[in-house]
Amino acid sequence: MEWLKRFLKPRQGNFIELMIRQGEFAIAVVEALQAYLKKQTDKKSTHAWQLEKEADEVQRILVHELMDTFVTPIDREDIFSLSRALDNFIDYVYDTVEELEIFDLKAQEPVIIIADMLHEMATELHLALQRLIDHPGVAAEHARQVKSLENEVEDAYRHSLAELFQGPQDINQVMEILKIREVLRHLSNAADQGDIAADTIMDIVVKWS
Repeated sequence: MEWLKRFLKPRQGNFIELMIRQGEFAIAVVEALQAYLKKQTDKKSTHAWQLEKEADEVQRILVHELMDTFVTPIDREDIFSLSRALDNFIDYVYDTVEELEIFDLKAQEPVIIIADMLHEMATELHLALQRLIDHPGVAAEHARQVKSLENEVEDAYRHSLAELFQGPQDINQVMEILKIREVLRHLSNAADQGDIAADTIMDIVVKWS
């Protein structure tokens, strides 16, 4: 009967702690991107890769815990959606580092600007996760700030693309433009995942109201 008690017992703290840990990795991987943009070295790209792999492991543990628990403090779908969005955010930020390295691209100003916005998003998401249980109203405020930042990222992304495609001179420049566009797209995708995480947090808060 012990296994049944374990299966049925809500493990609120564990799920929240794991998602907070994902939030910490979200901040850390953006900071790794920012460090790489300042000085593009193998050591810094390897550090970003290590963070992404460690974050993946946290998400795996959370999914395993979710499968092993019948009663959850938050809807199972919300836990999974929030955790997946955080994991995707981390993946897209790391993909930015990887493609800069693969394409042998130097840091571009739009990339630096959007990376700074993503750092703000990650910080707000982490704060929202920390306050989700005890202060859901405050968590919702942080989630709304994430959504506002996502709009800023998308605006910066579109303006960057518009400037990027103004009058390429030759085929080499076109190829460079296409590479930069791919890097910017990963940053935009990361912001989209942050927005999804914020929506899920706000859904959770509404259900508890």
